[in-house]
Amino acid sequence: MGFEPTTIGLEVRRSILAELRALTISSRWTDKNARGSRRVGHTTAGLRLRRQYLSAMRVIGTVGLPGSGKGEAAAVAEAAGVPVVVMGDVIREACRERGLDPAEHHGRIAGALREEEGADAIAARTLPRIREAVHESDGDVVVVDGLRSTVELETFCEAFGESFTLLAIRAPFELRAERLGDRGRDDSDADLAALRERDAREIDMGLDETMARADVTIDNTGSLASFRDRVRAVLDVDTPTAGADHTEPAGGGAP
Repeated sequence: MGFEPTTIGLEVRRSILAELRALTISSRWTDKNARGSRRVGHTTAGLRLRRQYLSAMRVIGTVGLPGSGKGEAAAVAEAAGVPVVVMGDVIREACRERGLDPAEHHGRIAGALREEEGADAIAARTLPRIREAVHESDGDVVVVDGLRSTVELETFCEAFGESFTLLAIRAPFELRAERLGDRGRDDSDADLAALRERDAREIDMGLDETMARADVTIDNTGSLASFRDRVRAVLDVDTPTAGADHTEPAGGGAP
């Protein structure tokens, strides 16, 4: 799956992007509004270019429980020059728009968005960010950090077709708890009961089922260097020079 990052391939991609911008159809790709109705590009040329463009790019979504390593995977992508779109940023932005502190109201606003705009609200709001990242990138890969549900998965599959790959990152509870405790972003990171409750909430949303439908799975139980190498293999990017990576256990990612 995907498109070989050859010079010819990049030239084709740039040509397609130039045509897309000229036709100004990017904002009319398949999407959903708050009522669930669909908007699609209406020109034959636009649809042809959309299919051609999708065949020349890859969108890789990540899914995993807290502390599994999603954040580290995103860091690997960014270090390789691959743009990363974080789905949680959509929720944080919605919090600020409502005058609320994202640190305190993230979960409540996420629920409110889904109630107001549908179960796929976060994914639907993320789509324009993905397209913007693709348009601004010189590469052919974009990472989407933080899928939760099968509804979100289906939204991305519908939008990007075979160009979309789901990467599941797994790690056992004890190891994830240890990583989150070491990370120490806030007091809840070291609270095992709170982590179990958090796991349960995400599983209730369908995260387990989403992970089961992944195209690629990484068991993140080894060294950080090994994990990074496996992520780079999925991204199809070069490994850095020797000594650039460390060998401590792989750290947990952002939820």
